[in-house]
Amino acid sequence: MRETTMNEKVLADPQRKHSAVLSSNPLQIPDQQAGADSGPLVHERWLAKRILMFAGTPPIGIVLWDGEVITVDSSRPPEYQMYLKDRRALYELAINPHLSFGDLYSAGRLEVDGKLHDFFTFLFRFTEQAKPEMPLWLKAFWRDHAPRSTAIEDARNNIHHHYDLGNEFYRLWLDQAEMQYTCAYYERPDLTLEQAQLAKLEHVCRKLQLKPGQTVVEAGCGWGGLARYMAREYDVKVLAYNISTEQIRYARAQAEAEGLSDRIDYILDDYRNINAPFDAFVSIGMLEHVGTDHYETMARVIRDNLRPDGLALIHTIGRNRPAKMNAWIEKRIFPGAYPPSIGELMSLSEAGPFSLLDAENLRLHYALTLEAWLDRFEANVEHVRDMYDEHFVRAWRFYLSSSIAAFRTSGLQLFQIVLAQPENNAVPYTRRHLYQSPAAPAEENNP
Repeated sequence: MRETTMNEKVLADPQRKHSAVLSSNPLQIPDQQAGADSGPLVHERWLAKRILMFAGTPPIGIVLWDGEVITVDSSRPPEYQMYLKDRRALYELAINPHLSFGDLYSAGRLEVDGKLHDFFTFLFRFTEQAKPEMPLWLKAFWRDHAPRSTAIEDARNNIHHHYDLGNEFYRLWLDQAEMQYTCAYYERPDLTLEQAQLAKLEHVCRKLQLKPGQTVVEAGCGWGGLARYMAREYDVKVLAYNISTEQIRYARAQAEAEGLSDRIDYILDDYRNINAPFDAFVSIGMLEHVGTDHYETMARVIRDNLRPDGLALIHTIGRNRPAKMNAWIEKRIFPGAYPPSIGELMSLSEAGPFSLLDAENLRLHYALTLEAWLDRFEANVEHVRDMYDEHFVRAWRFYLSSSIAAFRTSGLQLFQIVLAQPENNAVPYTRRHLYQSPAAPAEENNP
């Protein structure tokens, strides 16, 4: 019998678990009330121009609090306008736009024309092409964040900040089939979000070559949808690890309701404590929270427990080259998060060492997934506002919109890699098994 972990005891004892009561502003976004500001001074107009110049001189107008429009290139009319509602917002934006842009937008002190994700898509593409040069002193101010610690206790706090916002909130805009908070697989562009998420689960299972009776370990199981899919569709035993109390509670209830509890063990514990032999390992959307300092540890956990003929799949947001996390996303949304470059991801493979069998980039699939999430979020925005407040609504709109733009413009990638023990020769020779039939469910079977 498996020993009960300390985390399991925390989940079982309401007096010891994290409080489920959330403040109306759980992201702790500052709110500076704008007073009656006088017109802009000469040096403030200069400062607004400098902000645009250091961003590569995009054709964007900064509309100051008195209505005056600041541009840099008078020969080209602005394609978008950005409105600053008060004097202090200008100075905050100048000090570090990577952090303050999101805070100002969330507080309603900054607005933009049109749809936010289109604005960011335009801005990201422009700055990537312009490659603006900034003096070293300015880079020290306009800095992004190195990820916070992801040691065991710190990782638990980081996950609580984001994933324990409440299941009701996530249920409003995620797919209704399996509550998947990761990239869907749009095998066809006309798939619904539910179909595309189920197609993702099937795509993953095919890559793992699952067979009835096998044991699968999942690290970072979210609300448990993949574990339920594997148990239901492939008749495997799943040990699913997670450190989010809200998600584990939901997952256990769903497995019980679907009659799958005998095949799934949802374990409230850290991946570093996995210590049991398994035929397959899978991690979907969790590596971003591991941190590169812990890749060797994760590789050791997989290598020590994966059977000789087993396979491992890792699905993670990534980058084309190493870069720090956006300061606002790391501070307000995903503390401790770090999307690896493909080279950093391969360092995990080398640390095993493992044989790399397959690597796929689903970047544009994630852009489509985020667009579907944002549409559902906006359709339920009044409910979200009632649950939290206007700051929270605007912060999540900002997060989802900027993420859409990042995947559209290749600022972010979505990597899926399949690994095997280096001595394993019982591996597929081709990818035929992935595409022999559609991964997406038939429409009549769609939830």
